[in-house]
Amino acid sequence: MHSYLVTVVAALAAAAIALAVVEVVHRLTRRWGRKSLLLTELTQHAHRSFQVAATVLAVQFAVRFSTGYAIGTGWRQALLHLLVLAIIATAAWLVASLLVVVEDTALARFRVDVPDNRHARRVRTQVVMLRRVTIVVIVVITLGVMLMTFPAVRGIGAGVLTSAGVVGVVAALAAQSLLGNVFAGLQLAFSDAVRLDDVVVVEGEWGRIEELTLSYVVVQVWDDRRLILPTSYFTSKPFQNWTRTEAKVLGTAEFEVDWSIPVQAMREELRRLVESTELWDGRVCVLQVTDATGGTIKVRALVSASNAGALWDLRCLVREHLVAWVRDHRPTAMPRLRTEVGDGGSDLAWQWIQPRHSTRRRAEAEVPDDARLFGGSDDGHARNEAFVGPDETVEARKPAEPRR
Repeated sequence: MHSYLVTVVAALAAAAIALAVVEVVHRLTRRWGRKSLLLTELTQHAHRSFQVAATVLAVQFAVRFSTGYAIGTGWRQALLHLLVLAIIATAAWLVASLLVVVEDTALARFRVDVPDNRHARRVRTQVVMLRRVTIVVIVVITLGVMLMTFPAVRGIGAGVLTSAGVVGVVAALAAQSLLGNVFAGLQLAFSDAVRLDDVVVVEGEWGRIEELTLSYVVVQVWDDRRLILPTSYFTSKPFQNWTRTEAKVLGTAEFEVDWSIPVQAMREELRRLVESTELWDGRVCVLQVTDATGGTIKVRALVSASNAGALWDLRCLVREHLVAWVRDHRPTAMPRLRTEVGDGGSDLAWQWIQPRHSTRRRAEAEVPDDARLFGGSDDGHARNEAFVGPDETVEARKPAEPRR
C-alpha cells in the first residue's frame, strides 16, 4: 500500500512541477515578447497545448520510475501504455498549435482590409488551405502512431502492406468524388483562379467567396444567402471572377426611346450626373446608340466604378435619373407606336418636305469622348489596344475606303 501511495505522490509532484515550469516560461515569454508578434502568438495559442503535453510527459516519467516494484504486472503496462497514447496525442496537439502560430504570424504581414489586397487574399487563401491539409496530415499520422503501439496491430501490419495495392485501388474508387474535391481545392489555392473575398458570378448568382475549404466553397450571395458548391465545380465549369486582377468594373444601363431623342443632350446629361456622384471612379462614361429597329432606338450608357457594389448603385442611379430626364424634359422621346396614312406613290405633301437645315457630318476629331468606348480617352485607347490581336496591325484595323 505504501508503494502505491508513493507512486501517486510522485505523479502529483511531477505534474505540479511541470505546471510551475510551464507557467514560468509562459510569463517570461509574454514579458519578453511584447514587441514580437511570434512570441505573442505563442503565448496565446500554444500555451494550453504545451501545458498539457508537459504535464502528461512528467506524469509518465514519474509513474515509470516509481513503479519498479510492479515490473511485469498487467496494470503497470496498461497504465504506461495509456500514458504513451496521451503523450502522442498531446504532442500532436502541440505541433499543430505551433504550425498554426507560424501560419498566423505569416498572415499578419498580409492585410486584407486595404483597397489593393489581391496579393494578400491570394496568400491568405493558400495559407488557409495548407493549414487544413497539415492538420489532416497530423491527425492521420497521430492515429497511425497510436495504433502501432498495440502489438496486435504491429502483427498484422505485414499482411496489410501486402494487400495495400488492392485496398488502395478500392479506396480510390470509393472516395473518387472526395479525393477529386480535395485535389480541386489544392488546385484552386495555388492556381490563383479564385481567392477568398473574390467577387464571382456562379449559377447565375452574384456574390463573394466567403469560405474556401478542401471539399466545398461557400459563396455569400448579395442578399446574404449562402451558395455552397463543391470545389470541383470551379475546376470543371466556367464562372465569372470580377476581381481576379482588380476590383474595377464596367456596367451598362440600356434604354429604349423614340427616334426623336437628342442623343448628344442625353449624353451630356449622363456626364453631368456621373460627375456629381462619388460612385463614379472617373474612368468610363460613354453613351452610344447600339440598335435602331422596331420603331425605337436602344441607347446604352456605359459607366465604371471602383468595385462591384458601387457599380450596382451607380447603374441604378443612371437608370433612375435618365428615365426622369426623358420624362420631364423630352416627353416626346418616350417610346411610342406611330400610325401614319400615306400614299404609295409618294404624292402627299408631307412626304416631300425638305429638311429646314442642312446637316453637316462631324469630322473625326469632333466626336466627343463620351461617345466612344474604344477610343477618345486614354482609357478608351488602352481598351482598344487590349482587344486587338497580336498579329493585327494598325493598318488592318482601319475601315476600308468606300467605293466611288
